Amino acid sequence: MAELSTQERYKFKRTLEELEKKRGQGTELLSIYIPHDKQISDVAAQLKDEVGSASNIKSKQTRTNVQGALASVLSRLKYYRMPPENGMVIFCGAVRLGGDKTDMECIIMEPHEPVLSYSYQCSSEFYIEPLKEILKDKKTFELLVLDRREAALGLLIGKRIEALRHLTSNVPGKQRKGGQSAARFSRLRLIAINEFYKRIGEAASDVYLKGDWKDFRGIFIGGPSPTKEEFVKGEYLHYALQKNILGVFDVSYTDKSGLYELVDKLSQSMDDMEIAKEKKLINRFMREVIKENGLASYGEEFVRENLKAGAADTLLLSEDLKMERVSRRCSNCGREETITIANGDEQDHKVCKCGSTLEIIERRDIAEELSEIAEASGTKVEIISTESGEGEQFFNAFGGIAAILRFRV
Repeated sequence: MAELSTQERYKFKRTLEELEKKRGQGTELLSIYIPHDKQISDVAAQLKDEVGSASNIKSKQTRTNVQGALASVLSRLKYYRMPPENGMVIFCGAVRLGGDKTDMECIIMEPHEPVLSYSYQCSSEFYIEPLKEILKDKKTFELLVLDRREAALGLLIGKRIEALRHLTSNVPGKQRKGGQSAARFSRLRLIAINEFYKRIGEAASDVYLKGDWKDFRGIFIGGPSPTKEEFVKGEYLHYALQKNILGVFDVSYTDKSGLYELVDKLSQSMDDMEIAKEKKLINRFMREVIKENGLASYGEEFVRENLKAGAADTLLLSEDLKMERVSRRCSNCGREETITIANGDEQDHKVCKCGSTLEIIERRDIAEELSEIAEASGTKVEIISTESGEGEQFFNAFGGIAAILRFRV
C-alpha cells in the first residue's frame, strides 16, 4: 500500500474538512462504505429496502430528502460492475445551504487505503471517521533516554513526540559517606545502578509491549557515555525490544527535553524520516532568512512574484493554510478582481466601486493554486506539517507561505 505524498495528504485533508462542515436539516445525509469484495448488486438490494423503510419517516421533508438521496446513489451504482480495488465511499444527501435552502450533493471517493467492512449510516452529518484514520502518520518509534540518575520513555508518532514515563534512581553520588570503605561503597553503587537499569527495562516492557501502539519501527536510545552503552550491552530490555534497537546517540538531557534532543540527533542521521526532511527544509530556509540578501522569500505577495519570475527553487506551504484565491466580476461594469481570503469568509454579493454586485466566478484553495504556478516553473513543492516545533514556528511566524530561492529578483 503506497503512502500518500505530502500534496496528496494536503488535498485529502481539505476534502475531509469540507465534508465535515456539511450538515443536513435532519438525519438525511447518507454515508456508505463499500469494500472491494462486496457485490454491487447486494448493496443496491439493501438500498432499495431502505427506500421502503424511509417511507415510515414522520417528517415529510426528511422522508423526501432521504428517498431522493437513496435514488441518487442507486442511479450512480448502475455504472459500477464491482467496487474499485480499495472499495468506495459514497456521501450523499440534501446539504443545508442556509435558511431553508438545501442542495442535493453526491460524492463518490476511492480511498487511499482499503475499506475493511460494509457500512450504511444515515445522520445529520457525514460519517468520515474511518477516512480520518488514513491521514494519521502511523509510523511509530520508541524513544528512551537515560543516565544513572533518571530516565525518560516516549514515542515518536509520525512527527509528534509523546513523553510517556519518567523514572528517577536511588543511585548514590560518587562521594561516599564517612566510615564506608571504598570497595563497599563501589559495590553498593553498582548494585543500585544495576537495579535502576532493571527498572528501566521493566518500564519499557510495560509501556511499549503492553500499550496499544501500532506500526512500531524500532527503538532509539540516548544518553551520556558510558551509561547508554552499559545499558545496551547489559541487555536490560526485553528481547523483542533489544533486537530492534535502531541507534544509540549521545544526548545531554535525560528528562522530557532529552527525548526532543534525541529526535534531533537521530533525524540528522536518518534522512528518510519525514520529520528529518521537514527540519532540514525549515533550517535551510531560516539560514537564508537571517543572511543579508539571503535566498528566502515569505508572505504571499512576495512568494507569488518570485514563483512567476521562476526564481523559486522550493515552495514551502503549511498544511494548516486555510485560504482561498477568489476571482470576482462586477455584474454591471465588468471589472474583475482576484483576492485572497480565509476559507469560509463569505465574499458573495460584495459591492463594486460602481455600486453594483461583485459575483464570484472562481474560488480555489490557495495551496493548490500556488502549487500549480510552482510546477509550471519547475519549482519543488513541500507541504510542512505543524506537528513538529519547526513546522509550528513556520506557520505562526511566516504565515505558512515561503520559498527558498534560486536567485534574487
